[in-house]
Amino acid sequence: MTNPNHSSINTVNIAQMTPQIIQTKFGDINGDGMFETIFLMGTKTPDSPLWKNITLVIFYGQTRQFEQLALKENVGYNPTIFLGDFTGNHLEDILVISDTGGSGGIINGEIFSSINGTVRSIFDTETFNNKRTYAVHYLNNYKASVRSSNPKKQYIIDLQYKGPEYLAEIYNKDGTLKQPIEGWVDPISGLYPVDYDRDGTYELLAYQEIAGRYHADGLGYVENILKWNGQEFIVDRQTVAIYGEDLT
Repeated sequence: MTNPNHSSINTVNIAQMTPQIIQTKFGDINGDGMFETIFLMGTKTPDSPLWKNITLVIFYGQTRQFEQLALKENVGYNPTIFLGDFTGNHLEDILVISDTGGSGGIINGEIFSSINGTVRSIFDTETFNNKRTYAVHYLNNYKASVRSSNPKKQYIIDLQYKGPEYLAEIYNKDGTLKQPIEGWVDPISGLYPVDYDRDGTYELLAYQEIAGRYHADGLGYVENILKWNGQEFIVDRQTVAIYGEDLT
């Protein structure tokens, strides 16, 4: 007996597998004086906001040709594109960001730029995260240290704002640690284009959360301002932002 729903099921499956346009932007990315159309495309997961096979597709206004660019990380939630000049060549570069959906709010980010007539990836968050390591240690006298390997910096965080109950769990009455405690710094959870110099060239502001004993035990954020040096993005400035104490 023929299943009356067979054809409709096949139709739904095909629709679920068909790439869809997630977002569209317009800009001159190669300097030919004509706008290109940049599509962010992907395959929507059934009954989920998750996108798979996320891909950049560029339609060139002058040649009327399409180019497809694979992302290093092509699965994520809420994928978006931003056009702006990150390299200072007065052309639009393409920033793609998506959420990983993890508990730490980690994101995937990648920048594509037209260099010598070829569009290629010049930045991705995975490479950035792998190149920069941190060490977080609780210290005596209600403090924690955050050490960055690149650039080589140390920051001291005063933990007294955490309150007496928190401190009593990990410190003796004389302010010494009951036992050694190590925290960690998450991969990038926020990546924002900011034109600090107001010169038309964007820098990148990258946020990484500092965790204490467990993930929800946040101590603050490492903030790296990244700037293009002609070859790669380097850390131009690094700071640590801490949470404020509520005043009564």
